[in-house]
Amino acid sequence: MTSLAQTRAAPARPRLGVGARTATGIAAGTLLLAAAPLYLAPYATTTLTRILVFGLLAASLNLLVGVVGLPSLGHAAFFGVGAYAAAWTAIHGLAGAGALLVGVVVAALVALVAGAVAVRASGVFFLMLTLAIGELTQQAADSWESVTGGSNGLYGVPAPTLFGTVLDQPATTYWYVLGFFVVGMLALRLVSTSAPGVVLRGIRDSEDRMRALGYRTTAIKLGALVFAGAVAGLAGGLLAAQQRLVTPADVGFETSALALLAVVIGGTGSWWGPCLGAALVIVVRDSLGATLDGHGPLALGLLFVLVVYLLPTGIARIRLRRAAS
Repeated sequence: MTSLAQTRAAPARPRLGVGARTATGIAAGTLLLAAAPLYLAPYATTTLTRILVFGLLAASLNLLVGVVGLPSLGHAAFFGVGAYAAAWTAIHGLAGAGALLVGVVVAALVALVAGAVAVRASGVFFLMLTLAIGELTQQAADSWESVTGGSNGLYGVPAPTLFGTVLDQPATTYWYVLGFFVVGMLALRLVSTSAPGVVLRGIRDSEDRMRALGYRTTAIKLGALVFAGAVAGLAGGLLAAQQRLVTPADVGFETSALALLAVVIGGTGSWWGPCLGAALVIVVRDSLGATLDGHGPLALGLLFVLVVYLLPTGIARIRLRRAAS
C-alpha cells in the first residue's frame, strides 16, 4: 500500500492534453480568420482589419490590467507613438515590416521613459499618472507639426509591401495585419502563461509579499509596461498601414478609454477576451452606430452597463466558469 508520504512526494502529471487543445484551437481560429476575406465584402474585411488592430491594443492593455494589476488610461500614448513612428518611417521610404519595427522600438522607448515614473505609483495614482502621460502625448502630437503634421495628422502613408508586392487591397492588407496580430498575441500569451506571468500575478495579488521574497517588483512592473507598450506600438504601426493616416485622436483619451472598455467587457486576465471586447466595441461604435443616426457611443455605453451588471467578470469568463464546473 502506498504511504501518505509517498503520495505527497509523487510529482503531478503534466497536463499535455490542455496544451494540445489550446494549440489546436489557436490553429483553427487562425485558419478561420485567414479565410474570412474569401467570403466577406471589402467593407466587412476592412472592419475586421480594424477589429484585429484594436484587439491587439486591448490585449496589450490586458497584460497590465488583468495580469499585473495596473489599470491605465494612457495606453493609447504607446499605440499612437508607434503609429506615428511607423507612418513617418513609411513616408520616408521604409514601408512594411521595417516601419513596424521602428514603431515597436519607439513605443517601447517611450514606455520605458514614462514607466520609470509611473510604476512607482499604484492604484488611482498610477491611473492618473497614465492619464497625464496620454494627454501630454496627444498635445505633443497636436503641436509638433514638422513631424506629426499637427491637427491634420500624417496622411499619404504608403501601403505596406511584402516581398516586393504592394498590399493595397482590403484582403491583402487584412492578411498582412493578421500575420502580425498572431505574432503579437502569441508573444502576449507566452509572457502571461510562463514563469514571468506567475511573478506578475504574484505582484498583482501581493506586491509586498513578492518584494519580501526578493523580487525587484518596480523593475519587473517596468519591464511589463515596456513590453505592453511595445505590443501597443505594433498595433499602432498596423493601424497606420491599414488606414494610411494617423491623427492626434489615435493618441488621445478616447482611444485609451475604449481599449480599457474592451478589456472590461471581454474579461480581464483572459487571453482572448479583450479581442472579443474589441470586436463588440468596433461593431457597436462604427457599424451599428451608423444605423442609429450617429448614436454609437450611446449604444456602447448601454452595452457596457449591461455587461458590468450581468457579467461583472467579462464575457470570456462564462466559458471559463462552465469549464471549471
